[in-house]
Amino acid sequence: MLGPLARIDSTAERVGLTREGDSGLFGVVGHDAEGNTAPIEPADLRLEYDRQLLEVTPTGDGNLAVKALAASGSALITVHVGGSSTVLPVTVGLTDVPVATFDDAAAWKFSQARASGSVSPAPGHTGSGLRMTYDFGQSTGTRAAYADPPAWIEVPGQPQAFGMWINGNGRGEWPSLHLHDAQDTQHVLRGPLITWTGWRYVEFAVPAGVRYPVRVRRFYVAETNPAAQYASEIVIDDLVAKVPPTVEQPAEAPRTDRVVLRDGTVDGAPWRFAVMSDAQFVAADPDSDLVAQARRTLREVKAAKPDFLVIDGDFVDTAYPADFALAKRILDEELGGELPYYYVPGNHEIMGAPIGNFRAVFGDTSRVFDHQGTRFVTLDSSTGSLRGGGFDQVRMLRDALDSAAADPAVGSVVVLHHHPPRDPSPAKASQLGDRKEAALLEQWLADFQHSTGKGALFVGGHVGTFHADRVDGVPYVINGNSGKNPSTPPQLGGFTGWTEFGVDPVTPAEAGRARRDPLSEGPAWIDAEFHAHVDRLALTAPATVAVARRPPSARRWASPAGGPSRSPRRSAPTGRLAERAHRLGRRAPAVARGPVRPGQRSADRDPARRPGAPGGDGQRRPRRGRHHPHRRSGDPGGARRLTVA
Repeated sequence: MLGPLARIDSTAERVGLTREGDSGLFGVVGHDAEGNTAPIEPADLRLEYDRQLLEVTPTGDGNLAVKALAASGSALITVHVGGSSTVLPVTVGLTDVPVATFDDAAAWKFSQARASGSVSPAPGHTGSGLRMTYDFGQSTGTRAAYADPPAWIEVPGQPQAFGMWINGNGRGEWPSLHLHDAQDTQHVLRGPLITWTGWRYVEFAVPAGVRYPVRVRRFYVAETNPAAQYASEIVIDDLVAKVPPTVEQPAEAPRTDRVVLRDGTVDGAPWRFAVMSDAQFVAADPDSDLVAQARRTLREVKAAKPDFLVIDGDFVDTAYPADFALAKRILDEELGGELPYYYVPGNHEIMGAPIGNFRAVFGDTSRVFDHQGTRFVTLDSSTGSLRGGGFDQVRMLRDALDSAAADPAVGSVVVLHHHPPRDPSPAKASQLGDRKEAALLEQWLADFQHSTGKGALFVGGHVGTFHADRVDGVPYVINGNSGKNPSTPPQLGGFTGWTEFGVDPVTPAEAGRARRDPLSEGPAWIDAEFHAHVDRLALTAPATVAVARRPPSARRWASPAGGPSRSPRRSAPTGRLAERAHRLGRRAPAVARGPVRPGQRSADRDPARRPGAPGGDGQRRPRRGRHHPHRRSGDPGGARRLTVA
């Protein structure tokens, strides 16, 4: 049984119909506050839409069919369920709008990544075209040849796709169109591999969720196969946008899961760990801005004095021995052996070279370790999948969850790998490639938390934005870039920085209460604080503020029991964990910093947490668990129902 309805979503971001008589499908899904979902039957929906343009009818499988009744037009389908609503844009008809005819081919510029080449005018499919010549035999990493227009090209309307003609040589390059939308979010549209010779028309679909209008930044071809070494050329011509009638969709307010602190810090947590990722520097440029940003991040992390740091992939940009040597030198110089760290490989740790180069410097690509009651499982998703890092690590994850479930000393589990199960950006290009593999991971974590009452958390990177959401009660946090430019605007998490997690260890009693409570989704045990790199702050405030007398009642603070108390100390920690510690008479332990000696347990570094010490594991003060109201059926495999208010 799910909890009360918190929001609804359509299973499609939009429906685009080409002509009169065409049909499309969508469904409606309800969400409770914990990320549990269930489909909503068409009979429970109330719809508003243009009945002259569209016909909407239920299907036998619980979806809705949308049929175009005219040759052209646009409309919004507004879906209501109780007090919740969502909007689905629908368009009918497409018009080809020219974007680039390449009559100005001489003004286009060439740029590259791990390649060389040039662009020049050439006979096109109709009139003038643009020849791209490139050498992909100079590296084994991902290589790209870019054709950059004289200025980014503004595209009118709300294109659903782009089309162009490509004269190929059959070498298998990957054609790509690079866009920026109205929020300056980047989108890379991929076409089919160029395995043909001669002219062929190619289309690039625009992902749902793009904020219009869009601009074309460049066209490029890429080669991702390390063994593919060649020089080649193509000619491109007649880039058009497939533009439907315009429809204005109401903007949705950004959502962030409650695991992320909006106010306060995790400074008062019993213990903390830090995560950084996606610096992406190279040894060929050891004094680059990317190296400077990586060093800055490490200094900020070290100054915060967490228990340890996890580097969650793409610390380097290429995987040559010199890159890992520079990475090791930077870590040694900035951390000085005073802060333990764990390095998890990402896709750039195999960019142009095998994973063996990483192992030679940083050891295992996956591992399991425990720290103060939390089990950490780090996995290798460098190939874009978990089984690509070796099926043994999938078995290792399963064993780690099973043993954590039975171990009373383990109250929570954190799984980290570079590629998240879900990419929150519209393109969905930065997630685990195998969707069944992603669903399996989500199911395992949800089952662990539901069946044990213990906490579960996933932490990833790769997307280029800071983000947090919840799936079946389990928080999923994405760490943004620590060096490389973000892929989304700042207000949507597109800034550089790192993440700090505060952990309040889960006791067996708390886990037991959560396990027995059918409305519980596990204990509240973790908070995340996003640390943005801040170079300057601008504050807008009125020039003068009128002074008013404070009413007598405002000089006193209400205590939790309802009686008066003094104002809290301004210097006290402000995070949710610290607030609970203050209410219960606890204080955050003074954890000794520095590397863990061989054979030394984490708890041994903190005298206050040794068994038998006052306030330690042997004499824990009673505390009140924080359980959020969740609703899941206590019958495994039973029907899931959504309570609609």
